[in-house]
Amino acid sequence: MDKWIQIKATFDNKYLDNVCAVMSMVDNSLMIEDYSDVEKDLDGVYGDLIDEELLKKDKTVASVSVFIPEIKSPAESEGFIKSRLAETGIPATVEHIGVSEEDWADSWKKYYKPIKTGKQIVIVPVWEKYEPEKGEITVLMDPGMAFGTGTHETTRLCAALLEKYEKAGDRMLDVGCGSGILAICAAKLGAESCFACDIDPNAVRIARENAEINNTPNVQAEVSDLLKQVKRVDGGYDICCANIVADVIIRMAPDIGEYISDKGHIIVSGIITERKDETVAALEACGWRLVDSLTERGWFAGVLEKA
Repeated sequence: MDKWIQIKATFDNKYLDNVCAVMSMVDNSLMIEDYSDVEKDLDGVYGDLIDEELLKKDKTVASVSVFIPEIKSPAESEGFIKSRLAETGIPATVEHIGVSEEDWADSWKKYYKPIKTGKQIVIVPVWEKYEPEKGEITVLMDPGMAFGTGTHETTRLCAALLEKYEKAGDRMLDVGCGSGILAICAAKLGAESCFACDIDPNAVRIARENAEINNTPNVQAEVSDLLKQVKRVDGGYDICCANIVADVIIRMAPDIGEYISDKGHIIVSGIITERKDETVAALEACGWRLVDSLTERGWFAGVLEKA
């Protein structure tokens, strides 16, 4: 029987709809705790039936929980939720319930095995032994609490599209880098330089450590609030990955073109298929054209070039 881990986000209830949108990217079955309407429209009779403890709850605070089986790496789900909430600017406390702190860091590792993405790249946990076959490129990962093990559909889709569109010598930009997995994939595929950034300093630290593990000194990881602190390069980056979330990609759409070369590509993901058309339309309105895409289990990743 699977062991289930509860991942719970607590926040000001004015963000309820946005947090639900982020959490539903992990799982559509949400448990919502919002007490703001407990006393609303209650007459004296029904009011007497309300538990006194509910009436004492803070009406300004709400919580949303998802339940993840341990076999599906709840640590990565937690990292995904934290990174997406941070990128969307929502202050929230995220906690995991159902596993001791002593076990949390390692309990999911027994389910994390080498994963092949695309035709060449194999993501290998640092604690696993793997003998690559001819033509395979191995990327070692120790993601810690950062998002990006290769198990999530969005990461695999981006890595597969990187294989297809990156050229040797490209300059690569990774916005919202998490564990640094995509920048390291790009470096192993022959990128000349990779600038990876994330709003979370912990993710940046982990990305730097993973770059060192993989002997990819051409991967530079820095803290940045989306594009605000991104290092510019003459002529622009040749390829950019933004595996974030639809709302943030839409927000970035008017500015991302300033960082990309005239013949460059952007790979966007972290987008549920229901929001694909809206996200692509926002990018097209800013001078981009969709040239390729992949989907997997309700997730969309697209490649765009300047129109």
